[in-house]
Parts: sequence; C-alpha cells; structure tokens
Amino acid sequence: MNRHRQAELKTGYKLNPPDAGVIAITHRASGKALIDSSRNPQGLLNRHRAELKLGGHRNAALMADWKRDGEAAFDFAVVASLPPPSDPAVDADAELAKLLAARLKGCPRGAANSYL
Repeated sequence: MNRHRQAELKTGYKLNPPDAGVIAITHRASGKALIDSSRNPQGLLNRHRAELKLGGHRNAALMADWKRDGEAAFDFAVVASLPPPSDPAVDADAELAKLLAARLKGCPRGAANSYL
C-alpha cells in the first residue's frame, strides 16, 4: 500500500471513528463470559481471539477452557454499541464505562458465569 492511500485511510478513520462498545466472549457449554469494553470493540475481539489462538491469553480460566474445548465452543460478539458523540463536551469514556457497568451487573466479577 502506498503512502498516499495510507494517508487517505487514516484521514477517513479519524473522520468516521468506529462505534465504541462492550464485547462478550462466551463459552457455550458453561455460559461463562468475559465482558470488556473498548473504543474499538472489533479490534478488542480480534486481540482476544489472537491471544487465545497463540496460547497466551492473560485470563488463565478462559485460556484453559479454550485449550480444552477449542474455538468452536466460544461466541465472540459486540453486545452493546455506543456511537461517537456528536457533542465534543460529552465524555465518551464515561459513557462507555456506564455501558460496561450495566453489562457487568448480569455477569459480575467473581460470579460463576464470569471469567473476571
């Protein structure tokens, strides 16, 4: 890819950032889920999937289930989206934190259905 095309893509990304969101990686057999959030949720899902495939995910319980059951036993999804705010005064990170907190109520840290 030439530099001119890279500059075009970068400008396009800055003008149209992706929706922020909350992701869930769910083990179908147990119902356990890892809930996380990011300004780029698809990128976050890709990172988690790559770490699992390479055998170096930071969550040992999730990694163990992955090694035992394989990729087909998991669902990867963006479960809530937050479009970029049109008002620059809106704190997007605070809104994303609220969205994550709402999702964590159904899957709180330390619960039987949580990898956190």
